[in-house]
Amino acid sequence: MNWFPPYNYILASRSPRRIELLSGLGIPFTVKTIETPEEYPDSLGMLEIPVYLARRKAGTFEGQLQSNDLLIAADTIVWLQREVLGKPVNADDARMMLKKLSGNTHQVVTGVCLKSKKKEKCFHVITHVQFKELTTEEIDYYISHYHPYDKAGAYGIQEWIGMIGISRVEGSYYNVVGLPVQRLYTEILTF
Repeated sequence: MNWFPPYNYILASRSPRRIELLSGLGIPFTVKTIETPEEYPDSLGMLEIPVYLARRKAGTFEGQLQSNDLLIAADTIVWLQREVLGKPVNADDARMMLKKLSGNTHQVVTGVCLKSKKKEKCFHVITHVQFKELTTEEIDYYISHYHPYDKAGAYGIQEWIGMIGISRVEGSYYNVVGLPVQRLYTEILTF
């Protein structure tokens, strides 16, 4: 039984994690993306940045959506002590990020924008994540055996580093993976 509104759902992301999570909701969808720079005004705060970026991604589809399309665009940031930790550019960058996260609590915020031809609805979900003190050996092992380069903050909670390093999660686990599916489910049903 499918109780979702009968839209043609479009996910504006190639992220394997977002694709897997949306598939898990049981919504049939297609993936379409338009390259969008992940730039934002410096004046934006922690909760505003990911919503701004999600809205910007959705906005690139303006004029392309059909009457029964529902676009889902999302962006996730890792926020630590007033700083955004983006995707690392190399191993040294990943190492630096993981050292900053070590022993600290940070916030993972995902902004989501639902867009149809006639309306738009955006929201954010925040999760607090606490890392234990990571050793240099643990950080190096993770970087050499996994692929932190396509992940904000240089880590995947569902991977080895999350299993051994994360001591506490307050809020949606799936938000940290990349898509707050429980909230998304609720918002789709009321869109």
